[in-house]
Amino acid sequence: MTVPAAEFRAAIGQFATGVTIVTALDGDRPVGITVNAFASMSLEPPLVAVALDHRRFIVPTIEAFGRYAVNVLAEDQQWLSDCFAGANVIPSREAFCGAAWHPGRTGVPLISGTTASLECRVVERIPLGDHLIFVGAVEAVTVSEPDAPPLLYHRRRYLRIERASTAQVEGKPESAGN
Repeated sequence: MTVPAAEFRAAIGQFATGVTIVTALDGDRPVGITVNAFASMSLEPPLVAVALDHRRFIVPTIEAFGRYAVNVLAEDQQWLSDCFAGANVIPSREAFCGAAWHPGRTGVPLISGTTASLECRVVERIPLGDHLIFVGAVEAVTVSEPDAPPLLYHRRRYLRIERASTAQVEGKPESAGN
């Protein structure tokens, strides 16, 4: 039995996600795309995964370069999310959205002002459905704005944390030896 795409999208939209910009180098030119299909895969070794529609312009760049960065957006960076998603704005995605950036320790472009950036080397490429999953070994991290609220995406809209409260996670306590 196949679930219609519209129904699947509506169900998946119930899951709130963070918003990231995946960046890479195309020659000496930085390129980037908005991605919310991002996940931590392993702590030891540190691995993350991003899922990209195989038709996206950035896929051949990541495959050729073998590296990418995941830039985690702060709440006030919605404009970057829109632009890197292909919104009709100036400067455009082709102009790297006018975003300030610098090369990370591994050479991948890191967007300035994001809450965190992870520099990754592709260790596995998994074709699955209409997407490619790039598993990346995290070789460097930067946490620049640890207290900034995250940019969230929910039900095809941005979501801001305004009434949030924090609570300790109940269950198995974390320890250095486990």
